[in-house]
Amino acid sequence: MRAIQQSFAVQFEYGIYFTEDLFQPENTLLCDIVQKRSHGPARVFFVVDSGVAEAHPFLLQSIQNYSLANADALTLAAKPLIIPGGETCKNNPEVLQQVLESINQHGICRHSYLIAIGGGAVLDLAGFAAAIAHRGIRHIRIPTTVLSQNDSGVGVKNSMNAFGKKNFLGTFAPPVAVINDCNFLLTLDERDWRSGISEAMKVALIKDASFYQSIKSDASLLNQRDMRAMNRLIHRCAEMHVEHIGGGDPFEFGSSRPLDFGHWAAHKLEQLSNYSLRHGEAVAIGIGLDVVYARLNGMLSEAACDDILNLLHKLGFALYSEHLSTKENSQLSILRGLTEFREHLGGQLTIMLLDRIGHGVEVHHIDETIVTEAVKELQHKQYQLKTNNITASTETELVVPL
Repeated sequence: MRAIQQSFAVQFEYGIYFTEDLFQPENTLLCDIVQKRSHGPARVFFVVDSGVAEAHPFLLQSIQNYSLANADALTLAAKPLIIPGGETCKNNPEVLQQVLESINQHGICRHSYLIAIGGGAVLDLAGFAAAIAHRGIRHIRIPTTVLSQNDSGVGVKNSMNAFGKKNFLGTFAPPVAVINDCNFLLTLDERDWRSGISEAMKVALIKDASFYQSIKSDASLLNQRDMRAMNRLIHRCAEMHVEHIGGGDPFEFGSSRPLDFGHWAAHKLEQLSNYSLRHGEAVAIGIGLDVVYARLNGMLSEAACDDILNLLHKLGFALYSEHLSTKENSQLSILRGLTEFREHLGGQLTIMLLDRIGHGVEVHHIDETIVTEAVKELQHKQYQLKTNNITASTETELVVPL
């Protein structure tokens, strides 16, 4: 036998930058980033989330004004392309085709920049398009939600949904840079403001008990939309994600994905709800399911389990969805998420659970009977908390000052 063996390594490097008013002409951050790899003005093409364009009606004009004021650093290859946000875009191959056609039509080459502005779904799709066009176009992410600024937007993954499965198509392709502008968070509705907090809870629970305690301490401030508290949460969460990506298996060649604690059920819940559940809302329920499972399985103390569930509730998350109890052929539909989770990575089933707050443990078997019991407990806990809230509210209303 004759063989030629090849081996090489590729170094990836990108920065995550925190700023305000990115498109004010005097803010040179974007110019500085694109000029690192360009000789002369860099050609840039923007893909913008329609929800962001609607919430920020002057954004497109600001981009135009910014490019004119900084013409020596960058030039617009074409008008920004507006695409629908949310999971709608990731479920629709026509949106991907629209982005690819624009890349082709406007001559966006490997030395140009595709800059995506939007929530996690738009960043996933635009990143996927950038990764497959010309085998890779330089890509910059500008996340506009809490979830994308602290989690999905700071990583190396891009994707589309297909065959009824979340992220079935995708690539590992690091961006050139990620730019978090906190001003984009000011227009988020309550659900999107809250949604990303569950991802911070997730990483704190498996890696950093002190971060969990800081989220707990800031819970009231976060509910009041205190921007300093949110910026603290986003920065620490993003920092921990980047540390994980750079420290082990960034392209997920193994069968373990520890940063997806709570996600085996969350991904399936999104699909079962026809994506009416936000990703972060589904993750909160998935975390609740897994901590109750860990308690029933003897891994996690009752006190820790209750503390986590109570904090999720205090932050405004539902702990239960009717889709958890959906059945198919007498089996809970959510259990199909275990098979799909294993298939997505390959190898043996590997699920992250907790044995204490701040410390995750990988397991390779999930008892479906215990999952069923955990679903029932979550439903009961949700009813109990809701009833307590109604009682507390009624008691407050009946207090008559003397």
